[in-house]
Amino acid sequence: MTETNAREILLVGRPQGRPIKIRSLAGEALEQIFTKARTHSAWLPEPVSDTLLQQIYDLMKWGPTSANSSPGRILFVKSKEAKERLLACVAEGNVEKTKSAPVSAIIAQDMEFYEKLARLFPHADGRSLFAGNKSLIESTAFRNSTLQGAYLIIAARSLGLDCGPMSGFDNAKVDAAFFQGTSWKSNFICNLGYGDFSKLHPRLPPRL
Repeated sequence: MTETNAREILLVGRPQGRPIKIRSLAGEALEQIFTKARTHSAWLPEPVSDTLLQQIYDLMKWGPTSANSSPGRILFVKSKEAKERLLACVAEGNVEKTKSAPVSAIIAQDMEFYEKLARLFPHADGRSLFAGNKSLIESTAFRNSTLQGAYLIIAARSLGLDCGPMSGFDNAKVDAAFFQGTSWKSNFICNLGYGDFSKLHPRLPPRL
């Protein structure tokens, strides 16, 4: 560990004032995930392996959600047949970017996430808090699946992929095409792959 990614601080209440080491990522990693990462619409014709997609999921699942509810569900769309079904659901301006992306991840929310709380949050009766409470189910599922979609982006960028998150699609059509007969509902889509940097527009001004 170097001086650039670790420091020692004293925390009030620490036994005998012992220092703890605070670890931060190196600047290059922060650039890859945040400051130099771009949202891509054009993609190189390089495949993304199922192994890499599994690695992304195995990272993103550790991100915090309220009561460990983890309502996010990810469907990775790769096959030609599945892509055609998805393309029929997206706005005209999103067709080409979705068609050319090696993978399109549909970030969904499981509206029956509370059925798994006995395992995910075993020290309290979380299920009874949600069962039958439609407004709480909907707000919790939407908020936390959105968070988990952000974790997916961070995980994908950390593992070397580029991302193109987007709205601009018909949620009802996506749900009918991919989630009919399930408790899943689509939230947003994130295209994944290796972006073509030559097709990027100049970077927008700094964020607020």
